Amino acid sequence: MGAFISRFWFMLFPAKEYKIVVVGLDNAGTTTTLYKLHLGEVITTHPTVGSNVEELVYKNIQFEVWDLGGQDRLRTSWATYYHGTRAVIAVIDSTDRARINMMKDELFRLLPHEDLEHTVILVFANNQDIKGTMSPAEITDALSLHGEPRLAHPVLLCSYR
Repeated sequence: MGAFISRFWFMLFPAKEYKIVVVGLDNAGTTTTLYKLHLGEVITTHPTVGSNVEELVYKNIQFEVWDLGGQDRLRTSWATYYHGTRAVIAVIDSTDRARINMMKDELFRLLPHEDLEHTVILVFANNQDIKGTMSPAEITDALSLHGEPRLAHPVLLCSYR
């Protein structure tokens, strides 16, 4: 009976589908973030060559989440995945002070893309549980997330401890 009601409910109110793209420099934790969302636990991963895609379902919302490889030679292909994207999760390694400006450049390179015109940007400060990392305020400043006229997108900075 419950299965019948569930099927009937989804016939009346079909699942909403959203595409999310997860980007970041190599070793920032994009794949770990994807599988934490998908499986609910942190697993050991290897560097992404190309992309990973997983389907996540939350209540009646379906997410197609693309994890794009962050190696320098792969970043040029990120734009091929943007069509239909509703949100971008930019994963920042909070311990990687040396490359924060590189991530800022990549972030501001993807923002003006026409396929991302109406997207929401989530900047995820990964590795906040490690002592001595950049604080969310420090990351916000380093990425120029305040007062930047090129940021026509809603941007949210998220971290965890």
